[in-house]
Amino acid sequence: MGHALNKVLKDIINRYKLLQNHKVSFIPGWDCHGLPIELKVLKSMDKATLNALTPIRLRQKAAKFAKVTVNAQMNSFKRIGIWADWDSPYLTLSPEYEAAQLEVFGQMVMRGYIYRGRKPVHWSPSSRTALAEAELEYSENHVSKSIYAAFKITSPSSSGLLDEFLPNVCLAIWTTTPWTIPANAAVAVNPELSYAVVELQSVLESESTSGGKQQKLGSILSSGIEKPFIIVASDLVSVLESKWGVKLVIRKSFPGSVLEHCRYLHPVNGNECSVVIGGDYITTESGTGLVHTAPGHGQEDYLTGLKYGLPIVSPVDDEGNFTAEAGQFSGLSVLGAGNAAVVKYLDEHVSLILEEPYKHKYPYDWRSKEPTIFRATEQWFASVDGFRDAALDAIKRVTWVPSQGENRIVNMISGRSDWCISRQRTWGVPIPVFYHVDTQEPLITEETIEHIKAIVSEKGSDAWWYMKTEELLPDKYRDKASEYRKGTDTMDVWFDSGSSWAAVSAKRDGLNFPADVYLEGSDQHRGWFQSSLLTSIATTGKAPYSSVITHGFVLDKDGLKMSKSVGNVVDPEKVILGGKDSKVCSYRNLCYFLVLRSEISLNLVQKEPPYGADVLRLWVSSVDYTGDVLIGSEILRQMSDMYRKLRGTMRFLLANLHDWNPENSVPYSDLPKIDQYALFQLENVVASMKDSYDNYQFYKIYQTLQRFAIVGLSNFYFDVAKDRLYVGGRVSYTRKSCQTVLAAHLLYLVRAIAPIMPHLAEDIWQNLPFEHTLEDGSVAKFAFDLKWPDKNEEWCSVQKDDVDFLSVILELRSEVNKILENARTGKLIGASLDAKVYLHAENPDTVSKLKELASATNDADALHRLFITSQVEILPSLSEETTSGVSYAGKFSDPRTGEIWIGVTRADGMKCERCWVYTKDVGSFGDHPTLCSRCHGVIDLQPQASPAAAAVA
Repeated sequence: MGHALNKVLKDIINRYKLLQNHKVSFIPGWDCHGLPIELKVLKSMDKATLNALTPIRLRQKAAKFAKVTVNAQMNSFKRIGIWADWDSPYLTLSPEYEAAQLEVFGQMVMRGYIYRGRKPVHWSPSSRTALAEAELEYSENHVSKSIYAAFKITSPSSSGLLDEFLPNVCLAIWTTTPWTIPANAAVAVNPELSYAVVELQSVLESESTSGGKQQKLGSILSSGIEKPFIIVASDLVSVLESKWGVKLVIRKSFPGSVLEHCRYLHPVNGNECSVVIGGDYITTESGTGLVHTAPGHGQEDYLTGLKYGLPIVSPVDDEGNFTAEAGQFSGLSVLGAGNAAVVKYLDEHVSLILEEPYKHKYPYDWRSKEPTIFRATEQWFASVDGFRDAALDAIKRVTWVPSQGENRIVNMISGRSDWCISRQRTWGVPIPVFYHVDTQEPLITEETIEHIKAIVSEKGSDAWWYMKTEELLPDKYRDKASEYRKGTDTMDVWFDSGSSWAAVSAKRDGLNFPADVYLEGSDQHRGWFQSSLLTSIATTGKAPYSSVITHGFVLDKDGLKMSKSVGNVVDPEKVILGGKDSKVCSYRNLCYFLVLRSEISLNLVQKEPPYGADVLRLWVSSVDYTGDVLIGSEILRQMSDMYRKLRGTMRFLLANLHDWNPENSVPYSDLPKIDQYALFQLENVVASMKDSYDNYQFYKIYQTLQRFAIVGLSNFYFDVAKDRLYVGGRVSYTRKSCQTVLAAHLLYLVRAIAPIMPHLAEDIWQNLPFEHTLEDGSVAKFAFDLKWPDKNEEWCSVQKDDVDFLSVILELRSEVNKILENARTGKLIGASLDAKVYLHAENPDTVSKLKELASATNDADALHRLFITSQVEILPSLSEETTSGVSYAGKFSDPRTGEIWIGVTRADGMKCERCWVYTKDVGSFGDHPTLCSRCHGVIDLQPQASPAAAAVA
C-alpha cells in the first residue's frame, strides 16, 4: 500500500503538470540492485549448490528476480492508473544506466572525493557485507548482554593523585558489546566531568539489585574477594550503588582530565593501555562515565583512536566470528558463543562487576533481518567533508514539503563525514579498481574508469566478472596485466539509485536537470534524497531537484504498522478488484435489503468489494500524506460513498446538457445574478484547487470537492436549477442560462478531478454530449487534451456587495428551510412549494435588495425560486394585522443585513398540475385549466419532444 500511496501522489503531480501544458515525460524506474535475489532463497540451497553458484550465475539469478518483480509492480501500477512511458522504464541494471553511474563515480574520483581506508563500518555477518546507514532497520526490542567490568590501573598519572590507592584501583567501564573487549585499546573519559575513587563496602544479596534475578553479580563482588577501589563518574555513584547492590563510599574526587595517560592492564591480552580524553559522547546518562574504547568497532572510538594513534584492532571475520588474533576466542561467533565466552573469561579473572540483559535500539540488516556489528575493514569511501558546505548551501535553495524535511536532511548531512560506498557482494555495479598483486596498491585512474565505462555501456556490468583483467585494462596498462587483479567490491545500492539524476534526468530527451520534484517516503532523507544530493553536489555543484516531497507510512485503521505476519496489510489489488467475496457484489443491494429484514446474516454482505482504482486514488488525495496515514475497510467505504456522490454530481451535469450546443451559450452580461454568482464561486473554487495543486496539498482539493461539488452544488444550485431545467421550457432563456453555467462547471470540474480520478474524468469526457473545441480549433477527444483553465476575469467581476448579499441569501435560505420543516412537521404544508414566505427587515438597504429579488423578472433570480416556495412577500412592517395568519415564524440575523423576520403560511391560489407551484392564475385557461400561465406558455410553444428528451425530463 505504501507503493500505491507513493505512485499515486507522483501520478497526481504528473497529470496536473500535463494539464498545465508542461512538456513532461513520465518515465518509471526501478532500483533493481535494491531488489536482489531474496536471501531466503539462497539459504534454502544446500552447500554444494551454493558453492556452485558462481558470481555470474548469482548475478543472473538476481537480475531475473529483479525483472520479475519489476514486471509485477509495473502491472500493478498500470492498474492503479499510473500514466508513464511503460515501454522504456529506467532500470539500474541496464547498461546505459550503469555506465552513467560509473561516470558519476569517475568524476568523484577525479575530484578527490573517493578514497580507500580501514575504518569501522556497519557490517552484516548474515549478508557478509558492509552496509550503509540507509540499509539498516532498528529493532526497538533487541536485548544485549551488558556488563560492568574493572580494568586494573598499573601506572597512575604523574600527578600522584591515585598513589594512595595503588596497587588495587580499577577503572570501571560499561558496555553492551562484551565481544569487543579483546579489541580494547584505551579507556576514554570526559575532561568536563567529575570522577571519584569509591570504596566497595557491604555487598548485598543479588536480589536487591535493580534488575532482580536477571542480573548476575561478577566475581569482584563475591564474598571473600578483596574489593578494589573503583573509579566512576561522581554523578553516577548513587545509581551504581543501587544497581550493583553495594555501598559505595567516595574517597576522592577530581576532574576527568587528570586521568589522561594513566595506564591500565588489558583484561584479556595483558598489554598496558592508556586512559585518553574522549568527546562529549561520554555522558552520565548511563554506564560509568568511562568508555571502553575499541577503534576497530565504533565510530567515536575510531575518531578518538586517530587522535591518540591507537591501533585499529578488529579480530572478527566476514561471518562475524573471532579470528586467530582474538586468541582463545578464535572461531566463536561474536553475537553468540563468543560474546558469552568473553564475559565468562572476565568473571574467571576477577574483572566482572555485573552482567545484566539490556533492551535497547539496535541496527539490523534490512534484508536478512539479522543484527549487525561495527567492524573495521578496508572499504571505499566518499569523503562528504570535501563538499558538505556546498550540499548544505544547496539544501537552502530546495523547496521542502513539509518544511521540516529541510531540518532533517541538514542534521544528517551536517553530522556525516564519510559515506562507505563499497559492498562485498557480487550483484550490483562493480567498483572499477585493480589491485597490485604484491603491494595491494589500487590502480584507479581516469583512463581505467573511462575504458571500463565504455565496456559496461556496451556489454553491461557482467563483463567485469567474465572478462579477463587484460581485457578490462586500457592499452596503456595491458602489458602489465599480470601484475594486477580486479577488485571484487560492488557499489552501495544507494550510489546506484543516487545516480538516477545522471542516468535519467540529465540523459533522456524531454527531461530536465535538475528535476522538478523528488517524492518518496520519510525514510529517504537518509536514503535516496541524500545519496542523490551528495553525488550531484560532488559532480555538478548543485542539487538534483528543485523540490522534495516527503510522505509518511501507511498504517492500518488502528494506527498500527502494516505487517504480513500480523495480517493487517491492505492489498491495493484487493481494493481495486475485490477480495474473495467480491462476487457478492452483483447482489449487494438485495443483500443489504435482506440484512435490514434480518433474513440473512451480516457476514454474507460483501466484506472486500471491488472499489476500483479511482476510489483508491481518491483516498490518497484525502489524506495529509506528510504524516503517517490510515486505511481500512471503513475508510474505504467512506471514500466509495464520496466517489459515488461526486460521480452523481457529474452525471447530473451531463444529463442536463444532453441537448446542449455551445453556440447557445448566454453572454455573461445577460446571465441572471444567481448564475453570475455561481460562476464567481466556480472561478474561486477552481483557483483554490489550483493553489492546492501547486502546493501539493491534495487533501485540500478533496475537502473542496466535498464541500463544493457535492454539498454546495447539490444542496443549492442544482436544487434551485431543477425548476428551470425541467419545467421552464426547453428553449427558455433561463434554461439556456442555466445550461451555460452547468457546461462551465462540467468543463472546469472534469479538469480539476482528472489528476486524482483519471478514469472518472475520461468516463465523463467520453460521454460528453457536445464537442469541445480547443484553442487551435481541434476537438478535444480525451480529457487530457485539455489544459488547466485560465483565470476568467469577467467571472470575478461580480460586485462585492452583490456577492455578500447573495451569500447572505444562501444563509437566509437555510433558516427559511428550518421554519418550512417545522411547518411540515406541524402538517401545515407537505412540500415546500405548498408554502408562502414572508420577510421583514428594518435595514432599508436590505429591504430594497430583498424587494429587487422578490420582484425579479426572470425565474432564476426570483426569491421564491431560490427558496423553492410558491410565493415570497416582503412585509413593510410587523403588526398584528400582517402577522395574524402566520403560524410558523423565526428570525435571521447578520451584521451585513441586520435582523430579518421570517414567517411561513400556506401558499395563495391553486396548485399547477405541471410545476406544482401555487398561483392565482391556475384555471384561467380553458384548454388547460389545471396549468399556471408559465406552464401553459411552455406547453403551447414547446415542439414535440424526442423520446430521449422526454426520458430525461
